[in-house]
Amino acid sequence: MTQHPTPSTSALRSQFDQLNLCTGTQNPESVFPSMAPKRKRRTASTQEEGDRGKRVKDSLKQFFHPSLHGSAHHNHHHHQVFSEKRCLAWFNEYLTPGESQLGPEGMEKFCEDIGVEPQNIVMLGLAWNLDAKDMGFFTSQEWLKGMSLLQADSVTKLKAKLDLLKSQLADPVTFKKIYRYAFDFARNKDQRSMDIDRAKAMLALLLGGRWSHHSSFLCFLEQSSYKVLNKDQWCNILEFSRAIHPDLSNYDEDGAWPVLLDEFVLWLKSRSE
Repeated sequence: MTQHPTPSTSALRSQFDQLNLCTGTQNPESVFPSMAPKRKRRTASTQEEGDRGKRVKDSLKQFFHPSLHGSAHHNHHHHQVFSEKRCLAWFNEYLTPGESQLGPEGMEKFCEDIGVEPQNIVMLGLAWNLDAKDMGFFTSQEWLKGMSLLQADSVTKLKAKLDLLKSQLADPVTFKKIYRYAFDFARNKDQRSMDIDRAKAMLALLLGGRWSHHSSFLCFLEQSSYKVLNKDQWCNILEFSRAIHPDLSNYDEDGAWPVLLDEFVLWLKSRSE
């Protein structure tokens, strides 16, 4: 195999001077800082000279950056674009015979594949991204819409998005949206309110570790006469957990909190006396 000698500095400079003549380059210092010409030279350019200059420039790029050759093809192969067909085929893997939506059995297999427990709050974040309407179920439309936004059409791609889902839950603004979404997601659709047992489970999932009084609040609900929570009460629980200090020092009994929370404060203070 014939060995081609490495171009000398003077030869490269000669090539680059020729390129300047062909293309009218005005700032060669940005490419070869140590080879700035002592004087500017200008010439009229024709289409043929421009093409020749482009070929010389491409040759120089290939000489100094041979690793760039074919990189676009490699990146396209490595990062496949989102495919609706592939996404729906993936969805169909979790369907049980005779069903058109992903249900509890398929959900268990799906969670196993992505390495997330069904009761993990990340799954609630995923449901929010899919805008799923019923807890424990995903329709093909919800799946396709949400996975398209996440650009995930396979287990591998969704696993790569788990950190994004966790970051959404860590962001106060996005968490508030997910918290509000959880009410309609978890409640029975034939009721406007959420039954107290389901509310306690969802509050434990969402506020456990985020609110110092969440355990006390669940105990309060347990001994109270409340059978359901409405959406206004639900939303205000989050606002209360964020606004009121753990020692309740900034709680105002004349504030606009729902009676539910006023009763909780009285109950909490009575226990500490």
